[in-house]
Amino acid sequence: MPIELKMPALSPTMEEGTLAKWLVKEGDEVKSGDLLAEIETDKATMEFEAVDEGVISQILVAEGTDNVKVGTVIAVIAGEGEDAGAAKAAPAPAAAAAPAPAEPKAEKPAPAKDVAPAEAGAAPVSAPTPAVPASAGTTKGGDRIKASPLAKRLAAEQGIDLKALTGTGPGGRIVKADLEGAPACAVAPAAAPAPVAPAAAAAPAAAGPIPDFGIPHEDEKLSGMRKTIARRLTESMQQSPHIYLTVDIRLDALLKLRGELNASLESRGVKLSVNDMLIKALAIALERVPACNVSFGGDVMRHYKRADISVAVSIPGGLITPIIVDAGGKSMSKISTEMSDLAAKAKEGKLQPAEYQGGTASISNMGMMGIKQFTAVINPPQAMIMAIGAGEKRPYIVDDALSVATVMTATGSFDHRAIDGADGALLMKTFKELVESPLGLVA
Repeated sequence: MPIELKMPALSPTMEEGTLAKWLVKEGDEVKSGDLLAEIETDKATMEFEAVDEGVISQILVAEGTDNVKVGTVIAVIAGEGEDAGAAKAAPAPAAAAAPAPAEPKAEKPAPAKDVAPAEAGAAPVSAPTPAVPASAGTTKGGDRIKASPLAKRLAAEQGIDLKALTGTGPGGRIVKADLEGAPACAVAPAAAPAPVAPAAAAAPAAAGPIPDFGIPHEDEKLSGMRKTIARRLTESMQQSPHIYLTVDIRLDALLKLRGELNASLESRGVKLSVNDMLIKALAIALERVPACNVSFGGDVMRHYKRADISVAVSIPGGLITPIIVDAGGKSMSKISTEMSDLAAKAKEGKLQPAEYQGGTASISNMGMMGIKQFTAVINPPQAMIMAIGAGEKRPYIVDDALSVATVMTATGSFDHRAIDGADGALLMKTFKELVESPLGLVA
């Protein structure tokens, strides 16, 4: 029978994408591992590989199509020994742009297995769904709560305790309709955050048409990346109570060490930037002040065992944060090499999900643009971000005497639910000491 090719979920946060380019055409033979298409997510352009063998009998979604939902059938493959014409004549799935039908109030009886039919609008089996807390699928005694996959996902996103609901589906199964208007007593504490996209229902309330006051203008359609940035930053400011702590840091010793290290690394083609050294300093500071290397999860606190630093990189259309994994355990030359590679891939839109999803804390450096000081918005589920200003000559007291020093201002933004002010202050103090006495970065 025909094999349906569905829009893949190329990352845990992907809900829709743009089918940028087909790499095959109708009538082409494909085998497992062949590249079929290029797909743009909210963060990168990725290649989609074939899993099955056969002939492309029908392409249902044209290249260049935006907002193709995960799970939408985009093409049909005629299997081995199957007539491609017959496969092409099979009933075509609904168009990508068609809205998902509303879920019926009642479902048909489930088969003998304890598996409900797929609900209308539910993600396909092949698409990854966000992890749900134990309370969404089991009782305290470990008994399984009967709920459809869509209901579990929505309950996790909306913080609804399924134990407090009565299912109206077959066999008492909880379905999407049962979540509507859930009583206040059914709302459970927020589940531990996972690096997945926030629920669409949490989109900024201010989104809408802009009044036209007769001012000459041109409207630009928002990209998926810009929509994601807008949603996540709005949610961060609404949900994470930010506290800001600022220190001034002398850079003279760090700049001297950087010059010496670059002289020794020149033969290897490595050139350390100040930012490479600050990434290392933040990672070590987080290791020394583990109370700041955390994420808040409602009723749990996640303590990380290593410091993975997300580094803000400006790219056309937005911002992305490639990650230096275990930055505290890597040499600065290794950090420099990785950062150069990641920044280049980011600008080309070729980062893989594992290269920008995750991280335990972030650093954003606007010093190269002459910005003296700023505050940055926390990148959830992380609990802190370090904002780095420009290093500049300033009057500075050294050994009780007024002198001129190269000084930068660093401001830490902390999620006050997870990090107390005293712990945040200790992290800033530790970071300052590491930068001002930088031999600790190479020890």
